[in-house]
Amino acid sequence: MRSSTIFATIIALSAATPALADDVKVGIGISGWTGFAPLTLAKEAGIFKKNGLDVTIKKIPQKDRHLAIASGDVQCAATTVETWISWNANGVATKQIFQLDKSFGADGMAVRNDVAAIKDLKGKTVAASAPGTSPYFALAWMLKKNGLTVKDVTVVNLEPAAAAQAFVSGQNDAAMTYEPYLSTVRAAPDKGKIIATTLDYPMVMDTFGCTPKFLTENPKAAKALADSYFEALEMIAKDQAKAYEIMGADVKQSGEAFEGSQKYLRWQDKAANQKFFAGEHAAFSKEAADLLLEAGVIKSIPDLSKLADTRYIQ
Repeated sequence: MRSSTIFATIIALSAATPALADDVKVGIGISGWTGFAPLTLAKEAGIFKKNGLDVTIKKIPQKDRHLAIASGDVQCAATTVETWISWNANGVATKQIFQLDKSFGADGMAVRNDVAAIKDLKGKTVAASAPGTSPYFALAWMLKKNGLTVKDVTVVNLEPAAAAQAFVSGQNDAAMTYEPYLSTVRAAPDKGKIIATTLDYPMVMDTFGCTPKFLTENPKAAKALADSYFEALEMIAKDQAKAYEIMGADVKQSGEAFEGSQKYLRWQDKAANQKFFAGEHAAFSKEAADLLLEAGVIKSIPDLSKLADTRYIQ
């Protein structure tokens, strides 16, 4: 009964609220990563529409998302903090405007059961997305913390879902993946184990950003995007079962399965956002940029002080 009341209220608000941002059209590039799911909820539950936004969400692999921004196919995207550094370093100007989530075990490295430590992967084959993506960066980060580099392993470029599927079918010595696909490995202990996650190496945090052109031309819409995200988090808190059902359906999970996936991350509300951008964002960006340069993902470090605009979370 409660869920139907909440949805009736959302529909009523949609009808009653004037278009705050004149139904500004916004294309958003994301993946099926569990952390991005509140954006899907904001669209499906009518929150974006209520706040004057005409949002189109497009599933675009992380390795191609910046190309969609550069071509104008989308104006905004969700991705990891270090990825924005890569995009800007490679000429795709973007600014982060709010934080989405932090991974608490939702990203990880799967290895065969006979691999005792990450340093034992030297000379072995690891499935991971292409350079410039979160799984590749996570691989470089974990290897570095264990005295290795990506040059010490053979990287097979597979997207997170394919990397997990290939691993449980017996291919490769290790795989970098994330929820909901990491649960595929959790469910097949005979095939291997998860040797490390972001609980061990806290270096996956996602933010939402747009092109400077979009932000300059649509400041009200940018604020509406941030507000809509925070409203989606409020809706999850008020009606978890219904919210999980909607978010799970988008990635072909039941509400119960989605609930299991989201346990490994934390969505970040407005207060958490303000705290994050007050210091942690800049410190992490510096360490990440140095690693990206060392790994050859970027040729030079862009001006890190210009990669975020925090006006929309105040």
